[in-house]
Amino acid sequence: MTPQELLAIKQRFGIIGQNAQLNRDIEIAVQVARTDLSILITGESGVGKEHFPKIIHAYSARKHGPYFAVNCGAIPEGTIDSELFGHEKGAFTDAKNEHKGYFEIADGGTLFLDEVGELPLQTQVRLLRVLETGEYMRMGSAQVRKTNVRVVAATNLNMRQAIDDGRFREDLYYRLNTVEIRVPALRERKEDIPLLFRKFAVDFCNRYQMPPLSLNDEATRLLQSAYWRGNIRQLKNLAEQIAVIEMDHQISAETLSKYLPKEENQQGIVLRTSADMPSGKDYSHEIGLLYNMLMKTQQELRELKSQMTGHEPAPQLSEQVVQPQPQMAQHEVVEAEAEIVGSRSIEDTNRELIRITLEQCDGNRKMAAARLGISERTLYRKINEYGL
Repeated sequence: MTPQELLAIKQRFGIIGQNAQLNRDIEIAVQVARTDLSILITGESGVGKEHFPKIIHAYSARKHGPYFAVNCGAIPEGTIDSELFGHEKGAFTDAKNEHKGYFEIADGGTLFLDEVGELPLQTQVRLLRVLETGEYMRMGSAQVRKTNVRVVAATNLNMRQAIDDGRFREDLYYRLNTVEIRVPALRERKEDIPLLFRKFAVDFCNRYQMPPLSLNDEATRLLQSAYWRGNIRQLKNLAEQIAVIEMDHQISAETLSKYLPKEENQQGIVLRTSADMPSGKDYSHEIGLLYNMLMKTQQELRELKSQMTGHEPAPQLSEQVVQPQPQMAQHEVVEAEAEIVGSRSIEDTNRELIRITLEQCDGNRKMAAARLGISERTLYRKINEYGL
């Protein structure tokens, strides 16, 4: 592929960068597009995996057929089979009409299964059958149907680990992974970081009618040295924050550092980094939030205990004047304290942690799930459970 052809593809699909691995990924996508091989796109959350199924579809013989992208992690487990394979009228309580699934309506085209690692095991069995034979059945039907769909899947999971944990079928993995395209993380594309930041900064400054942003050399080096756990999505969010908040758009390293994650929380407690964690994950953000919330819960617990026993709380915990209340027996105080610790410090803390994380991610569930270290489906279930 010539440099001119590569540049044309990047411009068409909004891809920015000159990283060698990224260029190679694009070349592979164009090359395998002419076949009907199943393709698995891997990479961390926020690296831009969604661009490659579009390239594959556009350069394939199916380019005039339908293209659908399905986020498997965002669909509740109870409805995922219906969404993918369809259902007949009366198949379940709310099935008032027949419903065509994606494998039916995407016939002759391309189906992109994002977050395929989040599929339930039962759905994985049905997906394997479609990939091997092109056959499937709607829910509530015994009629075998045929489909001719090109499947491109993507995941940010360690699939080997998921297989070892029994969360993903090994035979399905090999069927999906005929060709693998690994999209590099942003920290592996240091030369592209200033280009991406400049593009995002220009877009946001134009949108909000702000003067142009510029980074000095020291700020640029700091930008390139950051870890970027959220990858391109995190960089884009940072560019938007700076464009809106900063009055001086000549950005220094000192200014930029205010928007990058800190290794130390507000209490001055040094939290371990990913290198110190056995799993390789960085939970410093969550630990900081939980620490603050548990301290607040402890304070409220002591205040409530003081009300039940008729004693004023310690001055360092509260300045509120507590009116004398009828005293409780000591065993009742202990039981009440245990109940509060058991319910509030766990259930309410979890709820508050999810709420705060969603706010910080601007409601982006995929980003929030990654930050919390849980799957998007689990986050979806918790949001419904807690009424968030």
